[in-house]
Amino acid sequence: MTAIHPIYPLVNPMPKAQLDAPIGIFDSGIGGLSVAQEIAHYLPNERILYFADTANVPYGPREDQEIRELTARAIEWLYRQGCKVAVVACNTASAFSLDYLREHYGENFPIIGLVPALKPAVLQSQSKTVAVLATPATFRGKLIHDVVQRFAEPSHVTVIPVTCLDLVPFVENGQQMSLACLTTLKQILQPVVDQGADYLVLGCTHYPFLKPAIESIFGQKMTLIDSGYAVARQTSRILLKNELLFEQRRKDGLPRIECYVSGNNAAHLEPILQHLIQPDLSWSIHNISMQ
Repeated sequence: MTAIHPIYPLVNPMPKAQLDAPIGIFDSGIGGLSVAQEIAHYLPNERILYFADTANVPYGPREDQEIRELTARAIEWLYRQGCKVAVVACNTASAFSLDYLREHYGENFPIIGLVPALKPAVLQSQSKTVAVLATPATFRGKLIHDVVQRFAEPSHVTVIPVTCLDLVPFVENGQQMSLACLTTLKQILQPVVDQGADYLVLGCTHYPFLKPAIESIFGQKMTLIDSGYAVARQTSRILLKNELLFEQRRKDGLPRIECYVSGNNAAHLEPILQHLIQPDLSWSIHNISMQ
């Protein structure tokens, strides 16, 4: 693999973060807020710093090396903001970047990634057919193929890959229930329903925001499953292991989720986030330049 830029020299040894430092979460866009909310509810005393690389969303159509470079830049930004852990809340970025990032930052800055929740779908499927809705780049990555080989093939479960590059922009623009989005979902998912899939794995963090739309079309024909809750539990385990879990009630008055976007589109996204973020979670959104 060629060099990834920009990555800067690290302090050696890296200083250990403070208990009250935020959890850093990164996604190509606002889809990772589905994971951020799971973490915020599972760890109610933690503060979250969320970076959305909206200047470059979506990552799904991009070349593998470009995905690695954009991910490295985003994680470096979270590290330099003083985050105590980083969650790569993007299946596409996780598919290509986790090994390098973990080697680069070491144990004092844990990196948590995502893999589509295929394992529980395989273990629970009654029809022995499950579908995975993800980006083409996620399917090119090693993580999902490892899960298929370890769990689906020994269980004789058929895994149907489904890709569509139009879905992320629907979420980014708050158009999940639009006629265009509903029509697209019907076109791409009806074939897997016809093939007997009883589980649909939502293999992109944007896709949990499409659950109401999918259920409005197909009802209970498929069980929808994503990895958000599992990532929240893993984040808790990592914080406990590294003695970084903040268990005191916060009194700093800061928002639970501070969002920063690279695409100079905070004003456009603010009304969309009002519908995506649950009302019990305080939040803010700001533009930031990555130049």
